[in-house]
Amino acid sequence: MNNEQFTHMVQQYERLVYTICYQFTKDHQLAEDLAQETFLAAYSHRDDCPADNYKPWLARIATNKAKDYLKSAYHRRVQAAEDDAMAVLAAPPGTGPEDVTIDRDSALRIEHEIRALKEPYHMVSVLYFLEENSIDEIARRLERPPKTVHTQLYRAKQLLKNALERGKG
Repeated sequence: MNNEQFTHMVQQYERLVYTICYQFTKDHQLAEDLAQETFLAAYSHRDDCPADNYKPWLARIATNKAKDYLKSAYHRRVQAAEDDAMAVLAAPPGTGPEDVTIDRDSALRIEHEIRALKEPYHMVSVLYFLEENSIDEIARRLERPPKTVHTQLYRAKQLLKNALERGKG
């Protein structure tokens, strides 16, 4: 593929690539950056793409770029800092930073208890509470019936509640 053909491809699919990136990130600036990275990667590997398959090829690159960004340590740090700032801003009047710290410590303790659960409750709890997957998604991923996942979550909640109550005393 020569430069002119590549330029035509960019013009033809730039909205598609941007939309895919935006669907993942929900941020216009970030979607634009990821779209540029997508086309940069596509340009670097333009000879690897089979002719007439540009659309799915670019869609896959854009999807991977967005997913890689969302999994990156940088994104998690930035997101955590934004969440902390929003928690302070959204706190009721009279709630100070020390209360937000206590809440964060409680969240860390809860996460620790979730990660300490034994199977069959461990993976179901991690996927539900920490990764925020739906019961149907967890059932598909773990190849278990949804009702089984629901029951395991119910029992995991009881175990977590007991563990947290023991820790207070």
